[in-house]
Amino acid sequence: MNETADVVIVGGGIEGAAAAWALSQRGVSDVLVAERNTVASGMTGKSSGIVRCHYGVSSLAAMATVGLEVFEKADEMFGTDIGFRQTGYVVGVGEANVESMRNSLAAQRAVGVQTEEIDHSDVAQMWPFADLSPFAAFGWESRGGYGDAYLTAQAFAVSARAAGVRIRQGATVTDLLVDGDAVTGVRLADGCTVSAGAVVVATGVWTRSLLGPYGVDVPIRVVREQIVTIDPGVETGNVPVFSDLVSLQYVRPEVGGDILFGNSDLSDVEEADPDNYLNRATEAFVDLTVDKVGTRFPGLPAAAIRTSYAGCYDVTPDWNPVIGEGPLDGLFIAAGFSGHGFKISPAVGRLVADLVIDGRSADPRIPENDFRLSRFAENDLLRTPYPYVGAGQMR
Repeated sequence: MNETADVVIVGGGIEGAAAAWALSQRGVSDVLVAERNTVASGMTGKSSGIVRCHYGVSSLAAMATVGLEVFEKADEMFGTDIGFRQTGYVVGVGEANVESMRNSLAAQRAVGVQTEEIDHSDVAQMWPFADLSPFAAFGWESRGGYGDAYLTAQAFAVSARAAGVRIRQGATVTDLLVDGDAVTGVRLADGCTVSAGAVVVATGVWTRSLLGPYGVDVPIRVVREQIVTIDPGVETGNVPVFSDLVSLQYVRPEVGGDILFGNSDLSDVEEADPDNYLNRATEAFVDLTVDKVGTRFPGLPAAAIRTSYAGCYDVTPDWNPVIGEGPLDGLFIAAGFSGHGFKISPAVGRLVADLVIDGRSADPRIPENDFRLSRFAENDLLRTPYPYVGAGQMR
């Protein structure tokens, strides 16, 4: 069976769903999304869901701002709750990182981020359970918070489908169709072929295995990340997300009163098989959680581990995504999000749509050149000019 589409999107995670939504918003609805399982069934559902615009890379800060604006209007835009909770986001740094933080906040404001420096007393009111003595400065985003990547991806998909996009679940792409130096479509596991003028590969941790046979090397490592949820033992109220860049951890509230913990120390990561990895925290990570949370939050003496899970990041050498045209005509890549994908997904979708339709970004704050695949071969990595000691990868 042979089909046609203007655009085929390989992968129905949050980035593929966002691209389908953004294309449909621009009037391109002859789009087929091929998802091997179900929408958002891969790593999307493992996201910790933090919403922040705190990036030293200006284009990423701008993308996160676009994402925030969509999340704030989600009820109006999608007609459904996507799980966004605007608790605020606070980041705390030690003395060695004060200058970097202040420079980063200024650069963020230059691209539209509403952020400011606040003092210890402000944070003490928000997080009265925390020991704030090791911190030298704090940044604050009142519009930050957290969300639900699974619900957000579903909202993108429903909106795209309502505009005419076809979303085919249980449809594994086995091959790209290549004619000379151009990609002309895809072949599915059932033998069906879909011819298309553009193919968008949004397959996350599975990108390298899909594209490698065609000589397209997207330098992605698959890195396992662990998350622990904690019963705080007390009513914490509406606490904000807290990113601790002294002990390298982050915590955020969960709906229902629990606290989610993640480790920000990425100096020694664990590579994994995305189809066969331990889907819970190890005993060593639980011990790390107890140590870090107990040290930073002595006001929670009765806190207890509730549960844990794990997921995988698709990590590039500079910890920033590839969003752009591939080396084959008609091929577009949106992968390597390195843990940033949820918060910037609306902007990713719009950038993909811009590139497919116009060949360039419509937002001058988000130059497509920043995210080109060739930057790795050119040794021109996308790095923050304001790195944080110990936590530069995610900032």
